[in-house]
Amino acid sequence: MLDYLIKGGTLVDGTGAPRKVGNIGIKDGRISAIGEVDEAAKETIDATGKIVSPGFVDVHTHYDAQVFWDPNISPSSYHGVTSCFAGNCGFSVAPLTPDSGDYIMRMLAKVEGMPLEALQTGVPWDWDSFDSYLNKIEGTTAINIGFLVGHSAIRRIVMGKDTDKPATQEQIEAMKVLLKKSMAEGGMGFSSSQAATHNDGDGEPVPSRAATPEELIELAGCLKDYPGTLLEFIPPIGVSGEDRAKLMTDMSLAAQRSLNWNVLIVSRGGKKMIDAQLMASDYAEERGAVIKALTFAQPVSLRVNLMTGFAMDSFPGWAPILALPLEEKKNAFMDPEIRKTLVEGANHPKIPAPLRATGNFERMLVEQTYSETNASYEGRMVSDIAKELGKKASDVFFDIAVADDLKTTFLPSLGGHDDESWALRGEVFKDPRTLVGASDAGAHLDMIDTFAFSTTLLSEGVRQHKLLSLEEGIYEITEKPARYLGLKQRGRLEQGWFADIVVFDEATVGKGPIHTRNDLPEGAGRLYCEALGIQNVIVNGKEVVRDNELTGTKAGIVMRSGRDTETVLIPAAM
Repeated sequence: MLDYLIKGGTLVDGTGAPRKVGNIGIKDGRISAIGEVDEAAKETIDATGKIVSPGFVDVHTHYDAQVFWDPNISPSSYHGVTSCFAGNCGFSVAPLTPDSGDYIMRMLAKVEGMPLEALQTGVPWDWDSFDSYLNKIEGTTAINIGFLVGHSAIRRIVMGKDTDKPATQEQIEAMKVLLKKSMAEGGMGFSSSQAATHNDGDGEPVPSRAATPEELIELAGCLKDYPGTLLEFIPPIGVSGEDRAKLMTDMSLAAQRSLNWNVLIVSRGGKKMIDAQLMASDYAEERGAVIKALTFAQPVSLRVNLMTGFAMDSFPGWAPILALPLEEKKNAFMDPEIRKTLVEGANHPKIPAPLRATGNFERMLVEQTYSETNASYEGRMVSDIAKELGKKASDVFFDIAVADDLKTTFLPSLGGHDDESWALRGEVFKDPRTLVGASDAGAHLDMIDTFAFSTTLLSEGVRQHKLLSLEEGIYEITEKPARYLGLKQRGRLEQGWFADIVVFDEATVGKGPIHTRNDLPEGAGRLYCEALGIQNVIVNGKEVVRDNELTGTKAGIVMRSGRDTETVLIPAAM
């Protein structure tokens, strides 16, 4: 007898092949039959008029800490994600030592926008090795999750407080030992970042930013001896495109593995920049390496605030102010001379183009306020308020933020919602040099809503803008990332493969309104949206979501490299 019979659905298998009507039988966690299946089942799911697809795969999340207070791994599980990778950007929480735990916690609060109080009370911080961390999570999650080994974590453990310096060869060797041990215990590979926006709890660059190219390449080289591993990286801004391409190519060649980098932003007029950035993949291909660019499934929607100051802390003069305690920070923002310095920093000519909008105060929308003083400003442009009050836009920005204890959320005008931008986005989706899914789910909880990348792609990219057929859209978030990651027998509707399956309504699938949900430890908030049109989410043959409600079943596994992933060799290693 089957465990489940999914009956009468329209099957889209993930490969891009045309849809077909049929049934799916599930037994012992796997797809036991596809097509004309009429065997008796313990439970039958009526999928008539619905799409039945493989579970969605999220390449880039930051659920490393959230798994402890939210083992359902929401909202991803509601949006049809059945497998995801965390530990990206160099920010894993394992391995761990007593001396590094507090630093990592505060770094995550700053750089990944996770409320510090939630990290302090919602995470036990009582593991040491990568293995002991994975063991604590095993059997607790609703969906499958794997973790990369973060550069900043191992660099802090080896170098202590001296991470602002280049590592000695002895220190690099110690990091290699720790990285190899962590991958032997199931780490999915190596992640690192040299992003100018990545600063720690003290406002200083995160440890990985001080690494030399030689250190990055040596650490990447550890992967070649560990099956089912890969590289994830945020390259530096401010170096030539060829230098970026060479560094990532050298890392890929040393590892004999692919590298995906974060993030390729698409908007009108950006074709030249996109082509220049994707050149890295061509450069790598010519040398037998593999580089993929991660890209958003939607226009960038970035919320900023002066409590964390993420992104703004990369402006000249901003980081020291943003690192101050709350009251000192508020006082600084009220000081006319400091304001003048900050405004100059926000308009510095060397600020990379993608960040310039976060310093354009006139084009800021006041999205959410927290005091009666500011209530009337909600939903208005700072420039309009400035005209009304006869003030500079920058002064209005700081005044509003200070009156809200710096909690005000502002929306910079980033564009990208026009038809031209969407058309360009469609080209990027289909490009073999890209992966869709820079979701960042679990991070920047007060800033971004890209966590709903799967339902956004299917609603806006497929249904609304018709950039992809449904079959193509599903391929982009199932088979394509699964094969890139080397997931064993996942990402496709195929007999004998794991039963990771989503049943959804093609006409209504999407995401609901974005809102703040105060469901984190200590009542801390996060941006959230409900999934629309998702009827069932099945993980390893068990139903975890039914009609947008969790069933309570924890069917996910902690994926370990080599066991749950297989090696995807680059051409140079074949």
